Amino acid sequence: MQGSFFRFYVHENHRHHGKLVWEWLLAEGNKLGIRGGSAFKAMGGFGRHHVLHEARFFELAGALTVEVEFIVTPEEAQKLLDLLHREKVRLFYAYTPACFGVINPDQADPPSVGECD
Repeated sequence: MQGSFFRFYVHENHRHHGKLVWEWLLAEGNKLGIRGGSAFKAMGGFGRHHVLHEARFFELAGALTVEVEFIVTPEEAQKLLDLLHREKVRLFYAYTPACFGVINPDQADPPSVGECD
């Protein structure tokens, strides 16, 4: 299937409606019917302010980034973007074309649309 790799980068302590944003994103993606999502905590990194954050410093607890990713169809991506606009959540993201599918699918998997080019 053709779709996109949709990644969001959030601070691990960033909250929306009292819930951690990475948890909120996964829950909302699930409600929207997206087939899967994952969250990964960074070991270190820097953002637009060019401040290096690393996991080894106790005083920086909560300052690291969590990457939340989904592989989505165009329709799923639009639903997710519409939700984020409605909720006014400010997030940095990366959106990349992707080809995806299931090898040896079972009956619960969506039908394959064709081979990836």
